[in-house]
Amino acid sequence: MAATILVIDDEANLVELVRGYLEREGFTVLTACDGATGLAMARDRQPELLVLDVMLPGLDGVEVCRRLRQFSDAYVLMLTARTEEIDKLIGLAVGADDYLTKPFSPRELVARIKAILRRPRGTGTVDPEPAQVHRLDDLVVDEGRYEVWRAGVPVSLTAREFQLLATLAAHPGGVFTRARLLERIWGDEYYDDHVVDVHVANLRKKLKDDPLHPRYVETVRGVGYRAPTHGT
Repeated sequence: MAATILVIDDEANLVELVRGYLEREGFTVLTACDGATGLAMARDRQPELLVLDVMLPGLDGVEVCRRLRQFSDAYVLMLTARTEEIDKLIGLAVGADDYLTKPFSPRELVARIKAILRRPRGTGTVDPEPAQVHRLDDLVVDEGRYEVWRAGVPVSLTAREFQLLATLAAHPGGVFTRARLLERIWGDEYYDDHVVDVHVANLRKKLKDDPLHPRYVETVRGVGYRAPTHGT
């Protein structure tokens, strides 16, 4: 069954253009012109993916994404007319999966959506893919075998270190706040986000990853961590 996509944007012409392209690709498309309506629709209809504008009347896109994450694991592709890096970091930090700056090609949007839907999502309604093998430069992270190899040499990690690395490697370029990593990996067991920094430091030491010139785990100052985008 084709995925259901919810487009939340207050530009009516853009919404109709995007709807046309997505429906031609076989997607079911829902639309909303403001954040509050879109959030209610997401709760009621449970779409697999949201195309979410940052600048919305009422609730802006960042706040919609933040509230969405309280009840949904749907994919989120955020749209913005602003190009400042901080906008991108804020959007990804609250749980967005990708970012596209206006103006954009509708065909590029469709391609991004298809790529996002191919990613595994633990509680989403998209059919899950088999356990993934992720590559970051000369690093291989095999989630199925629970193994990490660096330049062909196995690296011994603790369970938490492996989960941390696998989470970042599965979303190269995606920024994870410390709070989000705590929630995903430690659950309710810890409350101090300093534990994330300690595990990152240990992980870097085992991977021989220089924090000043990182190849595997980058620090996003004031936000959290991400894996570099080189390699797939």
